[in-house]
Amino acid sequence: MTNGRRILLGRVAGAFGVRGEIKLFSWTEPRDALFRYQPWILRSGESEREITGVSGRDTTKTVIARFPDVETREQAEALAGTEIWVPRDRLPPPAPGEYYWADLEGLAVETTEGVPLGKVSHLFETGANDVMVVEGERKRLLPFVTGQYIVSVDFEAGRIVVDWDPDF
Repeated sequence: MTNGRRILLGRVAGAFGVRGEIKLFSWTEPRDALFRYQPWILRSGESEREITGVSGRDTTKTVIARFPDVETREQAEALAGTEIWVPRDRLPPPAPGEYYWADLEGLAVETTEGVPLGKVSHLFETGANDVMVVEGERKRLLPFVTGQYIVSVDFEAGRIVVDWDPDF
């Protein structure tokens, strides 16, 4: 089994058809890029296993996959809800000014004046911009907009500097 940091890239939505094909939710861009990052670690509850040799295609509505050991609709349905994780080192480096959310999680966040706000818990998407959730003495939701609120991201120092009023 692969050890180290892992990134959640998708989830099994359910069965597709009667021959064991599987519908996937993919959080890669494009959606079918998910197939490039094998082996996958399939996690369901406390159980996990590694799988390789998954093939598939993107359709208008969803991503369809064929797992090497799944041949029936019942086997495909049994995988519904299973998470698809990959080792972080399988992903390409992000472009300058871009970040994998998982790499930001756990970084300290401080204002331009050096006031600590806490650590990045997670990020989420909204229609307007991404939002960084910072957990400290209280929870803060900061727009992840570089150049406006995000001044710098320094992985070596383990911190993000933000232009943000600490009282807000």
